[in-house]
Amino acid sequence: TPGIYTFPVGVTISSNIYFNGTGGDDDIFIIQIAGILTQASGTRVFLLNGALAKNIVWQSSGLMDVGTYAHMEGILMSYTGITFKTHASLNGRIFAQTACVLQMATITAPPTTTSPTTTSP
Repeated sequence: TPGIYTFPVGVTISSNIYFNGTGGDDDIFIIQIAGILTQASGTRVFLLNGALAKNIVWQSSGLMDVGTYAHMEGILMSYTGITFKTHASLNGRIFAQTACVLQMATITAPPTTTSPTTTSP
């Protein structure tokens, strides 16, 4: 469900997660994390029912680490650094105050126009 989600501690994504839109291109998801964001190797972020990568914002006060073969969706903003490990991928953008490390990763900017698409697992 679109909205603002706040976590007072670090977050670990240990299994696939799904952003479920309401069908409108104005569904906004904001995830604020007071700590480290870790995405486990091989996990994926899926967009359903019109949810768009350009409308998902991940904000972290700590490091962000995307594991090998993991796939992320959205705009990542880190107060420190962001690392994408080998064969990790992102449909989105990266903004890091200190450093961004890409280890054979693929970053694709989300489209600026909307089209009715649904990605399913």
